[in-house]
Amino acid sequence: MIKEALREIRRGSAEIIDEERLEKLLQAYFDEGKTYTVKCGFDPTAPDLHLGHTVLLQKLAAFQKYGARIQFLIGDFTAQIGDPTGKSETRKKLLPADIEENAKSYKSQVFKILDPEKTDVVFNAEWINPLGAAGLLELTTTFNVARMLERDDFEKRYKGGISISISEFLYPLLQGFDSVHLESDVEIGGTDQKFNLLMGRHLQRTYQVGKEQAVLMMPILEGLDGVQKMSKSLNNYIGVADAPNDMFGKVLSISDDLMWRYYELLSTCTLDEIEALQKGVEDGSKHPKKVKEALALEIVERFHSKDAADGAKAEFDKIHAKSQIPTDIPSFELEAPIWIAKALQECKIEASTSQARRDIKQGAVKIDQIKVSDEQLQLEAGEYVLQVGKRKFARVKVK
Repeated sequence: MIKEALREIRRGSAEIIDEERLEKLLQAYFDEGKTYTVKCGFDPTAPDLHLGHTVLLQKLAAFQKYGARIQFLIGDFTAQIGDPTGKSETRKKLLPADIEENAKSYKSQVFKILDPEKTDVVFNAEWINPLGAAGLLELTTTFNVARMLERDDFEKRYKGGISISISEFLYPLLQGFDSVHLESDVEIGGTDQKFNLLMGRHLQRTYQVGKEQAVLMMPILEGLDGVQKMSKSLNNYIGVADAPNDMFGKVLSISDDLMWRYYELLSTCTLDEIEALQKGVEDGSKHPKKVKEALALEIVERFHSKDAADGAKAEFDKIHAKSQIPTDIPSFELEAPIWIAKALQECKIEASTSQARRDIKQGAVKIDQIKVSDEQLQLEAGEYVLQVGKRKFARVKVK
């Protein structure tokens, strides 16, 4: 059993520090039923999670399966500073009301993956606020400026003459102090968090907690483009709160190669099951589209329901396989006559008239399922279904 547990916990990980300790924690669970704690911190900087965030949640769920109690830490105090990881400038301070609202949203979303009975939701303001000036001053003596500047993003900003606030130096110290207060056995995070994660080990040793947490780092999930990390700002994300039809369609839009990455990091299928699917695709006994459909169904069901997943598949098949128009599309009223490019922009299925013209030239625009070739077309009075690509539709009444 311990070999199976270690295999699943290692699954998809980029690096594990102190795997020997991790193995001992698992051994104690299997031999004595002894639980252990796994910490993961989230700053409530945005109200909605995307699948990139859930890579960590999936790993936490795996730990729960093998005896862990999860310390799901919402950094309501540290969010006021803002995690400087990967940032080229000081982040704006979040307002307490925004932090509270975002934290509520997080809690409602994470339990679609984690078992609430094996999860403690904790807020770090609870123990950081009582530190006071004296405690904070003591914390700053545990690490020196030279070592802080070894951190890659700080070093680049310092050499580039870009401002670094003193509060940003406090962020990794406070994240590490969370591990001291919680006496965490393991902490997980993304590969970009390595400096902060190791700070937890350093401070547990400094404050003589009696243990040093093991650290497990997960890779950053690529977005729909398969190149850059999944990000709302890059518009290459699948949101946990996305509508079932959108979520299903987005999963099916990823490349066949990227599909296996998503299976490894997001699916609950075992490694043996994924290997069997890969062999099936390689020998031709399984079609990649069907394998991708199974992944899309799993993800939609996780965040919505089985009925929603089945409905999303039926709607997708209706649009794509049978070239039919979806049943639920937005409606607009416009004044005649109106230029086709302007109509597409007004109906919010094109970002601009120039983009609309480019898509018309590429044959991606249809009216009532008939391809448009005239980029100067004027729509007269009547009712039309406008379409861009395979997934953007609008019903328009031109008066």
